[in-house]
Amino acid sequence: MADRVPRTRLGRGGRLGRLAAGQAVRGAGVRLAMIGRTEEARRVLAERSALAAAQQLVTVLGGLKGAAMKLGQMLSVLDLELVPESHRELFRTKLAELRDRVPAVPFAGMREVLEDELGPLERVFAEFDAEPIAAASIGQVYRARLLDGRAVAVKVQYPGVEDAIRADLRNLEVFSALWRSALPSAADTDVLAEVARSIGNELDYPREARTQHRVAARYRGHPFVFVPDALLEYCTARVLVTELVDGHSFEHLRTLPAAERNRYGELIYRFYISSLFHDFEFCGDPHPGNVLLAKDGRVAFVDFGLYDRMDPVHVDFERSCLRAAGERRAADLYAAWVGRGIIDPAAGVTAAECLEYVWAAAGWHLVDEPITVTPEIATGAVILAIDPRAAEFRGMRHQLLPPEHVFSRRADLFTFALLGQLGVTANWHTLAREWLYDEPPATEIGRAIARWRAGQAGR
Repeated sequence: MADRVPRTRLGRGGRLGRLAAGQAVRGAGVRLAMIGRTEEARRVLAERSALAAAQQLVTVLGGLKGAAMKLGQMLSVLDLELVPESHRELFRTKLAELRDRVPAVPFAGMREVLEDELGPLERVFAEFDAEPIAAASIGQVYRARLLDGRAVAVKVQYPGVEDAIRADLRNLEVFSALWRSALPSAADTDVLAEVARSIGNELDYPREARTQHRVAARYRGHPFVFVPDALLEYCTARVLVTELVDGHSFEHLRTLPAAERNRYGELIYRFYISSLFHDFEFCGDPHPGNVLLAKDGRVAFVDFGLYDRMDPVHVDFERSCLRAAGERRAADLYAAWVGRGIIDPAAGVTAAECLEYVWAAAGWHLVDEPITVTPEIATGAVILAIDPRAAEFRGMRHQLLPPEHVFSRRADLFTFALLGQLGVTANWHTLAREWLYDEPPATEIGRAIARWRAGQAGR
């Protein structure tokens, strides 16, 4: 039944194990060749097997929801190159079903959660559409209208999803097998553990409501960005009520002319990347389902369950390392990494390898020229960053990213992948110099935002 979410470790682990086993059989003989550069990452898999694997991922992960589905959503923004080029878009579309067309829990079950939290619906809502407008890894989102006439989005946790998530957090070993079957180079247990721990935060709707309310206040009146406010008086442990974004999905953005996509790409970069260095907090869940185009032309960002704060000391460390890489100061980068415990000085890793690794994974911030981000380039960067043992980065096998940086690096990589879905072009280094070197903005959008901020500060 679609409304029954497996809750026990055994029940969920068994289904995940069967999925991993099935993938392993289909994946026999698969090889990942890293040929020279990031964008040349290639995976070879028989066409029929790849499509079957995609369908199985959709069915099993979508039915499990919770942390398992989150991994599937992350896969959906990558061009995994699991199939011949002529079929890659179909494969990616299959995985995107985890984001856009997740098996829906019948409204009867969701209504029970709603009324347990808020009481009879007619006491709160004048209208409530029983058909969900979105299905996320933790809950479903509905369109409704409050008694005072305000249009709202209502996110409701799936019945039993908390037990399901707890089971997922105990199943990291199984997740490792699942992840390895889909992307063999990304089987690092520590990375999976960090992802799973962060997913636990999504269960805390009161925390998410407070975060979204604070971020919405920060962006209130922004000329280009809209963050819908959380209506705290209606938010509970399992229900989150926010302003409704009236507009278009991310898929609509992909159909726009290049100049418009480029403009929106800059705004996505500023929201997901620049915010870490300006505000010391960031959204760790950049994916297409969380980006909308509001009817007033602003880019709207939703879902703040994985919004996190980072100690300014750690942010400054990231900034200084990127500066060293951008300025080709390999010795300084190496010394910083050794001092931080990222690499073992006895491992035989050279300063040059450290430098080239940063350029492969984060070079889009450092190259002072226009770069068009494609799915292929973005996927290659993710692969190298997650597992530098591939190809020319084998010497980096002892790299150990500190836990406080795993979350921010994932946000960076998946923002890159998100922009790859749009195929946008920009001089990303020009944008990065604002937070790398505290330089004034060089783009029209950046200058307009700076004027708006100056006006806000003067109030």
